[in-house]
Amino acid sequence: MGISLPRSPLLTAATVALATCAVAATAAPALAAQAGGGPSGGGRPGGGEKPTVVLVHGAFADASGWDAVVERLLADGFPVLAPPNELRGVANDAASVAELLKSITGPIVLAGHSYGGAVITQAAAGNPNVQALVYVSAFMPDVGESPAELSAKFTGSELGTALNRVPFKDRGGSGTDLYIKNDRFHDVFAADLPESRARRMAAEQRPVSEAGFGEKLTAAAWHDIPSWFVVSEQDKAIAPDLERFEAERGRSRTVEIDSSHVSMMSHADVVTRQIREAASTGRGGSDGRGGRGGTAPAELAATGSPTRALAAIGAASATALLSGTVLTRVARRRSTR
Repeated sequence: MGISLPRSPLLTAATVALATCAVAATAAPALAAQAGGGPSGGGRPGGGEKPTVVLVHGAFADASGWDAVVERLLADGFPVLAPPNELRGVANDAASVAELLKSITGPIVLAGHSYGGAVITQAAAGNPNVQALVYVSAFMPDVGESPAELSAKFTGSELGTALNRVPFKDRGGSGTDLYIKNDRFHDVFAADLPESRARRMAAEQRPVSEAGFGEKLTAAAWHDIPSWFVVSEQDKAIAPDLERFEAERGRSRTVEIDSSHVSMMSHADVVTRQIREAASTGRGGSDGRGGRGGTAPAELAATGSPTRALAAIGAASATALLSGTVLTRVARRRSTR
C-alpha cells in the first residue's frame, strides 16, 4: 500500500520547482530545433551526417570552375553537387537552384561564386535545410538590390570596359548577352591563372543576360542563415571594397586572400576550408565556433542568437532541479516527524 505524504507549503514548492524543471527540459529541444541544432532544423544528427555542399558558378563560367574544390570536398566525404547556372536572370536562376535544393534530404551548405552569390541569396530563402551560405568573390545583394546596382557602388572593377554585348533571340524573346572580350579575360577575370588556361576559359565562357544581371532580389537569405565570405584582394571583376562591404553588412565570417576573381581555382585550399568550416559551424553545426576572423560567435545579419535563450533555460532547469531536490527532502523529513 502506498504512503501519502501530507500536503505542506514546502512540498507544494518542491512540486512547482520540479514542474518548472520539466517544462524547461521539454522546451529546450524545441528551441534548439529552431536554432538549427535539432532534428527539425536539418542539423547533423549525432554529429555524423555531413551536409550536402551545393556549388553555384557565376557568369562567364561553368561548373568546371569548381573542379579543384569538388575534388577536395569529395575526398573529405562530403556529398557535392555543382549544377549548371542558367545565367538568364536572378529570378529564373534562383528558382532553378531552389528546386534543386528542395530535392536534397538533410542539411545543405550553399556556396556561390561571383553572380552565383546573388542566385544563392534568393534561392536559399525559406529553406530550413540550408545551414550556411558561402560567398566566394561574390555578389551578396539585399532585397531590392541587383548585382549591377551593387557593382556601381564601388570603384575597382574593370569588368564594364571589358564586355562585349551580343544580341540574342530565343523562345522567350530577345535581349543582350554579355561576354568578356577574349583579350581582356586573363587580366580582368583570372590574372593569377596561367595565360594558356585563361585563353581556354575565354573561348568556352558562358554569357549572362544583361537584363537579368540588373534584376532586383526579392529575398535575401543571409538575414536568416549564417554566412562565410572569401574576399579576393586583386579582384578586377567585382571590386574588393564591394566584397568587404557585403561581408561586413552580412556579418559574415571572412577571409581575405591575394587572389584574382577566380579564387576557387587559384586558392582552392582556402575556399574549401571556408566551406568545411561553414559545414561544421553554420546553423546546425556542432563545434560552436564562428564569427568574423574566428574571434567571435557567428552572427546573423538581422536576427538575434537563440543560444542566449537556451542558456537561460539551462540555468533555470539546473536551479529548479536543485531547489526541488532540497525542498522535497525537507518535506519528507517533516512528514515523518
